Amino acid sequence: MRQPKIVIVGAGMTGILLTIKLREAGISDITVLEKAAKVGGTWRENRYPGVACDVPAHMYTYSFEYNPEWSDFFAKGDEIQAYFERVAEKYRVYDHIKFNQEVSKAERQDGKWQIQCKSGEAYEADFLIHATGILHHISLPEIEGLDSFQGEMFHTARWNQDIDFKGKRVGVIGTGSTAAQFIPELVNAGAEVSVFQRTPQWLLSMGAQQYSEKDKAKMRARPGIMRRIRQRAEFGLEHIFTKAVTGQKLQGALLSWACKRYLKKSIKDPVLREKLTPDYTVGCKRVIINNTFYDAIQKPNAELVTEGIECINEKGILCKDGRQRDLDVLVLSTGFKPFNFMRPMELTGRDGLHIDDAWGKKIQCYRSLLVPNFPNMFLMLGPYTPIGNFSVIAMSEVQTQYILKLIQAWREEQFEELDVKQAAVESFNQRMKAGIKNTTWVGGCQSWYQDEDGDPILWPFTWKQWCSEMSQVDYGDLSLEK
Repeated sequence: MRQPKIVIVGAGMTGILLTIKLREAGISDITVLEKAAKVGGTWRENRYPGVACDVPAHMYTYSFEYNPEWSDFFAKGDEIQAYFERVAEKYRVYDHIKFNQEVSKAERQDGKWQIQCKSGEAYEADFLIHATGILHHISLPEIEGLDSFQGEMFHTARWNQDIDFKGKRVGVIGTGSTAAQFIPELVNAGAEVSVFQRTPQWLLSMGAQQYSEKDKAKMRARPGIMRRIRQRAEFGLEHIFTKAVTGQKLQGALLSWACKRYLKKSIKDPVLREKLTPDYTVGCKRVIINNTFYDAIQKPNAELVTEGIECINEKGILCKDGRQRDLDVLVLSTGFKPFNFMRPMELTGRDGLHIDDAWGKKIQCYRSLLVPNFPNMFLMLGPYTPIGNFSVIAMSEVQTQYILKLIQAWREEQFEELDVKQAAVESFNQRMKAGIKNTTWVGGCQSWYQDEDGDPILWPFTWKQWCSEMSQVDYGDLSLEK
């Protein structure tokens, strides 16, 4: 059985997983190109105070590597980073990683992928797998005067660890899940925090449980405890949360009630509560799992600003009501560019087709993995993979099994070059777009889920259906050349 040369771009959660599973399948010629000096991806990049995952910790692990060391029901970022480093060490993933190798160009030539790095290093592959994730290209706000501010200014993914926030006047632009996590940390540290809100968010309180050293010892001795915690979390997300956002009325009503009740119980001031009340359907934007923001925003050293930003100047922010707020620090909690995927890499497929031209009208994939005219290439966690707040680790594991089936067919010499038929791509995307019409993501909001046309690019059906459809390869949708 022949051995493929495989290049994986990215040593985050998915890159680590792919390397482990490819090795288990007997494939050894694996090169992982990582732009940074450490593994971890999102959790390496995001080091802001209070950073945590909004998926239950025992669910946010590989299915083959439970972790008894979590301290909280929702794991903190430093513990997640440590977990991925431990897994990479245990499964010898480091043997395959080339650090500080940012890919600048990948081109399909003569039946192979030719990969160039900014360092000047070059690699060749039979299969190219993009495990670049979606939350690493920062998005900056388009506000007049952004570059004129004379104080400290940074994006949350570029957090300045050297600042003592006590007594500092801090402005925060953005109110998403990241902001909800670090704003309470700044407030509790004694900063004077002004939160500039364009759109309020729906919040949900759940899972404040902490795990003691005694709890951890029990889990080490009895792994079945972790399995049961994981199963309960999966059941709740699959049968309540995911079904709520994908159009099931009963679950949707329950989720809506829970979010509105949490807001009403937490915010006593009716004026502030009104400012924090969204005018769109619960679930249209990603629901924020958080137990600390509402308490923090009511403290004397916190201020919610809703008048809108006129401009940023050297001293701070001027609002549209004419009021100037002088600041020492400006934090941009404005998210990422989720549809960059593998870009800005110069990616060229069959007959010199550039990815920007292939996606010129619409970003489209087949099964969130295959891009037509880019043979023997896979895009992990591509369009239509976010699934109702479910764990992206579970999504990557499902995709990895699908990929392994195709690579195994190549090893058995069933094909040399694998592509997807354009008709299959169009059929898949039409079905996704039709399914989206029944979900809460068309509930009257703008979100990072939406592409340039305003179409949410998420899986509109259940988690069970995702697993079922991905369990088998439909070779009729594919083009195999020998």
